Amino acid sequence: MTTHIRYFAAITLLVSLLTACEPQQAPAMQASAPAVTVVTLKAQPVTLARQLPGRTNAFVVAEVRPQVTGIVRERLFTEGSLVEAGQPLYQLDDATYRADYNSAKALLARAQAASDIARFNAERAEKLIGSRAISEQDLVSARALARQAEADVGVAEARVSSSEVELGYARITSPIDGRIGKSTVTRGALVTADQQAPLTTVQQLDPIYVDLTRSANELLELRRKLSSGAARKTEEIPVTILLEDGSRYDHEGELTFTDVAVDPMTGSYALRVVVPNPDNLLMPGMYVRAIVSNAVLDDGLLVPQQGITRDAKGNASAMVVMPDGMVEVRAVQVSRTVGDQWLVDSGLVEGDRVIIEGLQKARPGNPVVASEAPAH
Repeated sequence: MTTHIRYFAAITLLVSLLTACEPQQAPAMQASAPAVTVVTLKAQPVTLARQLPGRTNAFVVAEVRPQVTGIVRERLFTEGSLVEAGQPLYQLDDATYRADYNSAKALLARAQAASDIARFNAERAEKLIGSRAISEQDLVSARALARQAEADVGVAEARVSSSEVELGYARITSPIDGRIGKSTVTRGALVTADQQAPLTTVQQLDPIYVDLTRSANELLELRRKLSSGAARKTEEIPVTILLEDGSRYDHEGELTFTDVAVDPMTGSYALRVVVPNPDNLLMPGMYVRAIVSNAVLDDGLLVPQQGITRDAKGNASAMVVMPDGMVEVRAVQVSRTVGDQWLVDSGLVEGDRVIIEGLQKARPGNPVVASEAPAH
């Protein structure tokens, strides 16, 4: 009997010890779960922007060429300086053109004198015809000579105008306002009216063009989003210019032109941005990048870049903390970055908690202790 009592007491003590240990198992399991940091996804309007490479080009380019033949007598500008429209740039030897001009003026004076005599004779004939002092034929001849003399005056005036133009062309002026380049000729050089090489070039640099290229595939993607209603088109969004060293240019540009054809060699199309350049910081031929925005995604999901990982094949995935605290791996599709975040195309929904810190410690199907990342 005593042995049975002792056996029952031992069984009771063992059950009590097991019961006392059971509540402590859950805290022990929680203590062993790794701590991670998550962000909870929220749908928000996202401006669809793309950073595109480009080159700067002058807003207006004028190649200065001679319109008459002659010897360069003097260069009247400083290379690299700012010039105004109409400012003299070169003076050619104009002795021949000035002589032609003076000769034309003399011929005009002689034609005007002949016209005065012919008009006087015609008026006199009008008076004499009444007294029949001259014949009808003489009157007709006098009138004809007067009209011929007037025509000769017109021809002489045209000759004077032509000579004056040629004389003026001997002084070569700037066609536009802008910055002038180096001169390709010096004093004493012979220039001709039909030469192909310009004497110099004047470029207007304020504002300045930035010519960009963009993939045709991106255009198709954008049009699909617009047609499906997932995105809406925006107008007059300023274009941000980034210089070659990565710094941001002080002035924003405006997209003014989109090409209607795709280059078959590159699969891209051209865009043109007009950018203010009051300090002439941008020079033609510089490499720049432009952040171009032309649509807004109303319900976009953004995930910090550290929350997206890729495997050896390049497939993107994210680790999501489920409501029960377990980790789940999601295959996602991301197409572009917005700042330091990825824009999610598919695989994640609003309210998902994506792990951004502690990824090395998290394992799919295992529990974690999640804390929300601070807002920034």
